[in-house]
Amino acid sequence: MSDLTRSASPKIIAVANQKGGVGKTTTTINLGAALAEKGERVLVVDLDPQGNASTGLGIEPEDREFTTYDLLLEDIALDRVILTTTTDNLNLVPANVDLSSADMELISNEKRSFLLHDVLRQPAMDAFKFDYILIDCPPSLNLLTVNAMVAAHSVLVPLQSEFFALEGLSQLMLTIRDVRQSANPDLRIEGVVLTMYDARNNLSQQVEADARANLSDLVFKTVIPRNVRVSEAPSYALPVLAYDTQSKGAAAYRMLADELVAKNTKLAA
Repeated sequence: MSDLTRSASPKIIAVANQKGGVGKTTTTINLGAALAEKGERVLVVDLDPQGNASTGLGIEPEDREFTTYDLLLEDIALDRVILTTTTDNLNLVPANVDLSSADMELISNEKRSFLLHDVLRQPAMDAFKFDYILIDCPPSLNLLTVNAMVAAHSVLVPLQSEFFALEGLSQLMLTIRDVRQSANPDLRIEGVVLTMYDARNNLSQQVEADARANLSDLVFKTVIPRNVRVSEAPSYALPVLAYDTQSKGAAAYRMLADELVAKNTKLAA
């Protein structure tokens, strides 16, 4: 059971967008690495059955003895499921294909929407002294994503700089509103971050203009450029900050981490 008397620390952020291919997992990995580089203690929770965040952080499938599936549905101690990565200060709860059946198994559980909430707020979590928990959600608005939103303090939305980008956002916003009304009234939108941005492309500039006109201050000042190093890094099982620390992609994720921390420091003041 969760202890409702505990403080709000660590800050829990669900990284969500029901559209695939928008840079959701890439943002989770690299924002996590950038926060860790700043000295923040970070946990990435891989909630996607594809397990791409786990692979991108160097955890091979055979090394995932216990996963998010076990965290949600089995009584597994945190220290058995939280793994270290090659990045200092960055830990991971891995995922694998077992998670694809979790949706069906959760339906019959009366606390089905609160399982991740309770796991992340159990007293045993205090020993890890995490500052941030980033949840990499699946590319759909299913029960796993609802679990992430019920557990989170806020939702960070990666938005690809392409045609129709804003159209898919309305359903996500409705889901966030529903979660607010039914289970997590304090849930807020952390912000929208534009990904795969090409400054030479008129379409990217138009998407940015539309996003800022419609969403105003919800859109982060930082944009993530379309960068070959960002694309290559997962195949080497590294965040881009480790793969090519001087790249434009690495610089952008450092700026995003700075902006995120500054925003949350201001809110806490």
